[in-house]
Amino acid sequence: MRKLITILSILITLCNAVFGQPTSGVINKINFDFCGDSIVINNLNTRLVNYNNILSEENIQEFYQQMSESDFQPILETLKSYKKQHNPDDWLFYQLVRKTAQYLSPKEKNYVQYTLYKWFLLSNTGFDAQLSIADSHILFYVQCDENIYDIPYYKSNNKQYVCLNYHDYGKIDFKLSQFKRVQIPIESATNGFSYRLTRLPSFSPADYEEKDIAFNYQDIDYRFRIKLNPKVKNIFANYPVADYQLYFNMPISNGTYASLIPQLKENIDNMNTRQGVDYLMRFTRYSFLYQPDGVHFGKEKRMSAEQTLLYDGSDCEDRAALFFYLVKEIYNLPMLVIAYPDHVTVAVKFEKPIGKPIIYNGEKYTLCEPTPQRKDVPLGKVSPEHNNSTYEVAFVYNPTNK
Repeated sequence: MRKLITILSILITLCNAVFGQPTSGVINKINFDFCGDSIVINNLNTRLVNYNNILSEENIQEFYQQMSESDFQPILETLKSYKKQHNPDDWLFYQLVRKTAQYLSPKEKNYVQYTLYKWFLLSNTGFDAQLSIADSHILFYVQCDENIYDIPYYKSNNKQYVCLNYHDYGKIDFKLSQFKRVQIPIESATNGFSYRLTRLPSFSPADYEEKDIAFNYQDIDYRFRIKLNPKVKNIFANYPVADYQLYFNMPISNGTYASLIPQLKENIDNMNTRQGVDYLMRFTRYSFLYQPDGVHFGKEKRMSAEQTLLYDGSDCEDRAALFFYLVKEIYNLPMLVIAYPDHVTVAVKFEKPIGKPIIYNGEKYTLCEPTPQRKDVPLGKVSPEHNNSTYEVAFVYNPTNK
């Protein structure tokens, strides 16, 4: 099966190449390839609905009524069928919804209309999605129970709703803009949304680019040529800052895995567990440049293991995610994510701890520092400035197969 992300990123191009952007306000046919499957909808005769009115609940209700009467059912059923057959994670399914809305109602032509199409499609494929409006702003929320830190949210009826499109505005002064929630009940819109990613798409080999990385371990130079897919950056372009467990549990794509993990396993084959973890720690520490998020992205951004491999620079949170992934994949040892006020690192549970251990629930964990420090930090040590710092255990990993 071809990768979901590949198809997502070229959906508009594929659609336009097959039948072009609708010009008459009516779509008669959709025919495009999605994840290796041919999705064909014939004899649609679906009338596109325009929204050129002032933002108000009454006008949105009228828009929704027109959309409901315009026979979008074949499009909705196709989205539902794909979701049922392929079971994509919610974040990836939302990328499909975004691309579909972009094709039907381009964002750059009418942002409000584009947002209403996203809301209509996501709501009518089962998700509890809501709208809030103020002046010319329209915010699009979805019910989500996970902790999300850098985007607006509100709670209603003991449910949390997080904003999916805040990045399009950059910044909103909520004290000056009094938002009103749009009350349009949709009977089928009951599902919560999760930012959890359990798999990445099966990209085509042609999507990958090669990257050379190297580091020195015990006076031996190790060189790697790994395969990375730049389209992964697109997947996470608007992914919010969330709990560490979401990032640390994300897998890497098949092509990247095949180009890196077997080689790492071969290099540590003759090492004991302690030496192997030390090797992985120093691989993560010295194979990439250190770069704070503020310099790199202009804001806080947590990255998964594959994202850390993609970028030339990364900070402590990103390296902790990569190191965590490597230890989990190769050794599957219990681990803690340790969060200091200004630093994140990882502690691993060996049969016997090394150095001064972190004690959690009666178990002893060894500190493993995957981020470069001013002085070399061996297993069981933390950088001198954090020797007496307070910390919290931000995430606990216990292998399920032990």
